Amino acid sequence: YSMLLSLIFLIVLVAAVVGFVFRHEIKTNFESNLNLALRDYNVTADRHSEAVDTIQRTLHCCGVQNYSDWEKTEYFTQRGIPRSCCKSQDDCSEEDLKDPSKAKLKVFVDGGFFLLTSTMESKRSFVAGISFGIACFQLIGIILACCLSQYITNNQYEMV
Repeated sequence: YSMLLSLIFLIVLVAAVVGFVFRHEIKTNFESNLNLALRDYNVTADRHSEAVDTIQRTLHCCGVQNYSDWEKTEYFTQRGIPRSCCKSQDDCSEEDLKDPSKAKLKVFVDGGFFLLTSTMESKRSFVAGISFGIACFQLIGIILACCLSQYITNNQYEMV
């Protein structure tokens, strides 16, 4: 049992170190994937499109860097900026969303990448604290499992 806990502890430790060391590559990869999701955005409601809509609604943002990112997409030529960018769903018409100058007043202008990464960075210390607490409990479990194993081994010969 202590070996299993030690293995889990090491896997979590390695994952944390790799995540910290490669955080810039992770951000770059995330930005490129968000750009791909915008480029491939469609109305068939696939999981990438739903993720983009959820990010835009939740963080009150539009696009990757800003709302004008949508102008480079095929979706914009057909339908304009998606409704998930609208500040108010009642005040957003399809004609407004097709005209970037009118849309600027109706949609969120900030991009999702900066908002998402800043949100993640602001929660980093909270996540690190929880992870450290879990690691401490795992270490206590490893120590107690080793003590129990030692106790069982020592008492095995005394039961005669």
